[in-house]
Amino acid sequence: MVKLKLTKNELKKQKEAFKRFNKYLPMLQLKKQQLQLEIIKNHQDLNKVREEMESFLISLNAWIDVFGEDVGIENLFKVDRVTAIKGNIAGIDIPLFKDIKFKEHPYDLYLTPLWVDRGIGVFRDVLTLKAKSLVLERAREVLKEELRVTTQRVNLFEKVKIPEAAKNIKKINVFLGDLSMSGVVRGKIAKSKLKTRDDRIEV
Repeated sequence: MVKLKLTKNELKKQKEAFKRFNKYLPMLQLKKQQLQLEIIKNHQDLNKVREEMESFLISLNAWIDVFGEDVGIENLFKVDRVTAIKGNIAGIDIPLFKDIKFKEHPYDLYLTPLWVDRGIGVFRDVLTLKAKSLVLERAREVLKEELRVTTQRVNLFEKVKIPEAAKNIKKINVFLGDLSMSGVVRGKIAKSKLKTRDDRIEV
């Protein structure tokens, strides 16, 4: 631990630090609030997507029997790519779902059962929701990590840096005040001694 210098320069330094910490703290607290609100929104969006996905999967119950008919539907299309763009929340980049592209393989409309078109459409919807869910989960991880770091900084400023700077300022002020007082006292004693000496000389 660095020993505190009890000087005017150090006092100035500590006052500047105290002012700086108090200036940044409200910004950090605001960022913390924004992140907390965004995490709540992310949670709501994720729940909504999961509910939609569950609803789709329930609707698939009516299709279970036809899915038992092996037509190799999984070979008729596949996910080509999922695109996410960068969003900015409280100064940090988070992924936002943009779209999903599928690569479809042509199939014979006469030889393939009628339900295959609808089946592919349902699978596409489910996979789109799954992609949205994965992007939201990744965004939540980023937000939670940033909230953890921001909370640590808020605590550091509130509980350590600001009280420490205030304590140092007080300590230096007391020391410099005592130093000034002792200087005044020494000056008076010296003046008194000179006066006593002068009085003796005059006698």
